[in-house]
Amino acid sequence: MLVCAAALRADSVLVVPFFNHSNDASLDWIGESIAESVQDSLASEGVLVVRREARLEGFRRLSLRPGAQLTHASIIKLGMALDATEVIFGSFEAAAAAPGGGTAKASLRIMARVMNLKHSALGPEFGEAGALEDLAPLEVHLGWQSLTQIAPKAAPSEADFRAARPPVRIDAVENYIRGLLAPDADQRQHFFLQAARLDEHFSQPCFQLGKTYWARSEYKLAAGWFSRVSRSDPHYLEAQFFLGLCRFDTGDFAAAETAFETVAVSVPLNEVFNNLGAAEARQGKLEAAMANFKKAVDGDSNDPDYQFNLGYTWWRSGEYAAAVERFRAALERDPNDAEATSMLGRALQGQGARTTESLENRLRLKENYEEDAYRQLQAELKK
Repeated sequence: MLVCAAALRADSVLVVPFFNHSNDASLDWIGESIAESVQDSLASEGVLVVRREARLEGFRRLSLRPGAQLTHASIIKLGMALDATEVIFGSFEAAAAAPGGGTAKASLRIMARVMNLKHSALGPEFGEAGALEDLAPLEVHLGWQSLTQIAPKAAPSEADFRAARPPVRIDAVENYIRGLLAPDADQRQHFFLQAARLDEHFSQPCFQLGKTYWARSEYKLAAGWFSRVSRSDPHYLEAQFFLGLCRFDTGDFAAAETAFETVAVSVPLNEVFNNLGAAEARQGKLEAAMANFKKAVDGDSNDPDYQFNLGYTWWRSGEYAAAVERFRAALERDPNDAEATSMLGRALQGQGARTTESLENRLRLKENYEEDAYRQLQAELKK
């Protein structure tokens, strides 16, 4: 299936890579860069977007080549396959400086349009023009223009929009995009590291590097990169979620609590409350932990881990009857849970923790993060 996009009904925007009219295939990465930048600009202002992974799957299923110039019929077909309401597409052209131009740089011209699939309407052409070395600020302004067309009420002033997105060096942008396009994990890491080193204010490669090191269980390194993801980055809250997991795994439970709290304020997901409760419990804040575990259980009572964590915290507090109820609930949902079976027996006997017993690794954390699904649901409820 096409990730989960087709199952979601709230309005969303698809941005496809811009087509290269420069007759220089080495510049194809610019089309991907424009699409990424515009998509991130929309997402960071609360617009629901079709993520890159879903878009790539859509291209694959429809046998479309990413970066190719799509016909209007193909754009409509792709947008409908990904359940998008609007599609942003376009092209760009880069021209070398004329001989004798001194320090003049190559120029860049970007043209874009919005196709509204719901109303079968094609919006007017808009775009940007300037020096190729100014690609990042040109993309930022194009993102702002796109936002004013897609969601004018959500658009801040142009000055505020630009201020939240400082200019990025073009060589850093190129390395980041080449990292996204690289088929090999080591190549991706190489390009992302280059991008981050070339421009220390460039947030996007920091998120990608955080995920890279997280996948390798190198939590200290991952935490360093996640902590560099800026608030204007659409992955900021996801970075904070994984930063919390990294801090927890390295034993810094207070920092983990802070990270999970940051996420919970904006995205009150069950998994966030669960992990926040775990960070609090590890600091001895059992009352606060129980409150958050209960929020997770109330949000999804069918999850055995939420039931277990709440029962375990009740047990640690000496409230054995309440613990029994939760351990039984966990076993109803997962009868093969040997640890829940053992803990139920101890709670039934009113048996607390033994002095020599290590209780550190009993709490269960969640590593899934479903922000997109949450925002889709919220948007649907507001319709």
